Amino acid sequence: MSPSAPSPGLTEDTEDSVKLPDPGLNAPGKRNAVRAMFAEIAPSYDRLNHLLSINIDKRWRRFTVANLRDLLDKPGAIALDICCGTADLTLELEQHARVIGCDFCHPMLVIGNDKIAGRKAGRAALAEGDALRLPFDDSSFDVITVAFGLRNLEDVEGGLREMHRLLKPGGRAAILEFSTPVIPVFRQIFDFYFHHLLPRIGGIISGSKGAYSYLPQSVRSFPSQKRLADMMRSVGYNNVRYHNLSAGIAALHLGEKA
Repeated sequence: MSPSAPSPGLTEDTEDSVKLPDPGLNAPGKRNAVRAMFAEIAPSYDRLNHLLSINIDKRWRRFTVANLRDLLDKPGAIALDICCGTADLTLELEQHARVIGCDFCHPMLVIGNDKIAGRKAGRAALAEGDALRLPFDDSSFDVITVAFGLRNLEDVEGGLREMHRLLKPGGRAAILEFSTPVIPVFRQIFDFYFHHLLPRIGGIISGSKGAYSYLPQSVRSFPSQKRLADMMRSVGYNNVRYHNLSAGIAALHLGEKA
């Protein structure tokens, strides 16, 4: 490799201070590039998420938790939120059960811990950890969630296997992720916004145009709703199903461990 060539898993971006991750599915070397990218945009991450989604992302998280209530509300239930970022979903889960949020990007966890410090429930804790190699025993959690993080893993199938390993028998995994709109006309309108307007707006506000170009490119590389459901079944999940949210802009996949 020549000295001027990008490292594996990275793409050139002359406008930003960090190299961007390769948006391809399971791109080699993606891990460190993703961590550096999120570290850079951490200060504006929450504000931009809510602005660019017109706060619909909050509704999607609440819907996710609603589909887990039967397990979360049981005495002694404990949840794990993987790729928790700034802990938005972690705090939704905390309203119903003890929860550990895990992420490998320290600046995101700093913001998440500030949010947790202002809560009265005291049932949430954050830990630094890699979603592919988590420091927990087998069959430890009743519920495991990941919101908008699975597509950023270097090994998506490996991430699904790790979640399955950590679930208790009878436990449930919930994967909230951007997906493919199911209405053709709406898909065209959304694609224009997602691939052209969003990177511009996100770049202006965050100062990282590249990070918000990576987002739609990584979604385009991610498996369809049906394909992701098939991947979950192939690594051992039972009763796999999914819900399209906001006409398929996002999808919630659910699967259980026998």
